[in-house]
Amino acid sequence: MISQTIEYALRAMAHLATLEEGRAVNSETIAEHTHVPRGYLSKVLRDLVVAGLVDSQRGPNGGFALARAASDISILDVVNAVDPIARITECPLGNPAHAQLCPLHRRLDDALQTIEQQFRDTSLEDLQKTNSRATVCRELGATSRKKQ
Repeated sequence: MISQTIEYALRAMAHLATLEEGRAVNSETIAEHTHVPRGYLSKVLRDLVVAGLVDSQRGPNGGFALARAASDISILDVVNAVDPIARITECPLGNPAHAQLCPLHRRLDDALQTIEQQFRDTSLEDLQKTNSRATVCRELGATSRKKQ
């Protein structure tokens, strides 16, 4: 349901939301903290910059930073920047008799609408406030790398 691209984008954005406002970090640092492959991360960051969610700065003190406050960026903003949720607006089979969605596709689209609403209602700041396990996840990631 949630693509790998969305997962990587959300990890990167959640990491950027933990930084001091305006502080930029390079992609290598983001990749290290989020366990996202550097090459893939570059593509994701480019999409986030194009969407206006992330600022990119060149130079020795350059890197990436949130373009707006974490409270002003929703999970849905991030999702729509990298891999928007495909809502069901017409019969996927092209059946002209289905001017309205059939019960199956109506139910599926209702579920997608609920997910969109949850994502719309959750900001990056909300994730920082409610996810006390974020530190534990980073620690577990560091521990699992040491075991390899």
